[in-house]
Amino acid sequence: MIYTCTLNPSVDYIVHLDELHVGELNRSVKTFTFPGGKGINVSRVLKRLGVDSTALGFIGGFTGGFIENELRKEGIACDFVHVPGQTRINVKLKAGRETEINGEGPAVADDDAAQLIAKIGALSAGDVLVLAGSAPTSLPADMYERLAARAVNRRVRLVVDTSGPALGALLACRPFLAKPNHHELAELFGVAMVTREDIVLYGRRLVEKGVEHLIVSMGGDGAFYFNEETALFAEAPQGTVKNSVGAGDSMVAGFLAAQADGKSIEEAFVYSVAAGSATAFSEDLCTKEEVEALVDRVHIVHL
Repeated sequence: MIYTCTLNPSVDYIVHLDELHVGELNRSVKTFTFPGGKGINVSRVLKRLGVDSTALGFIGGFTGGFIENELRKEGIACDFVHVPGQTRINVKLKAGRETEINGEGPAVADDDAAQLIAKIGALSAGDVLVLAGSAPTSLPADMYERLAARAVNRRVRLVVDTSGPALGALLACRPFLAKPNHHELAELFGVAMVTREDIVLYGRRLVEKGVEHLIVSMGGDGAFYFNEETALFAEAPQGTVKNSVGAGDSMVAGFLAAQADGKSIEEAFVYSVAAGSATAFSEDLCTKEEVEALVDRVHIVHL
């Protein structure tokens, strides 16, 4: 079973306007409301690609109820810890350029955190746990490390898609899959930016330290893949970007779905890049049909 863990979910409220006039009344052209958060996005894309998962994390209030109801409508199992307060709302204003206003998540008490740790402690050997996204400030700074340690003790395979100090700490747990973008990779190694040559150097270094599969995404500029035997670069398909949310999460889901379907490493990487691109070209997260339409447009180079 695949489990996704989102410590700070959101309701993503996307508002399209012809123009944004600050300080004045604005009327939307169209709006969308989606359950959000990186782990939740992974679960939603996995389901669309034919793979079941269970969504874990913290939710609260009517906004948390919206997330749970929407996921269940999509056939996604939920096992959230319910906390006081409201799950945050993230507003995306699209008027030519995109403006984001991210809400503050609810406070998570020690007892609530302990419940989630216990759920992770009940997973079985061979399960997959996706740890993705940011953590509420009310949680201990080492919350991800606690969850990862409990998972590793159960011989659960870790998938890591976060940033900052948490990323470095989780990479030390020798994850099954990690997917930093090039900015996060630069931050991890303490440099302002990375060239493609740097990505190859740092990517191989992370594999040497125990990351089994590593994908480094670069948005429309493509992506790199590394394991002990292989280094690949993928040119991303060209298209009109409509959505900046969830492309990286779709890459994680695409790779996991392809692996679950018995595809080769190279095929799984191609599918991952196609999934990320399909989401970027869509108003919502990608569908299986959209992903498979792009597979033949992903070009791979062996490094």
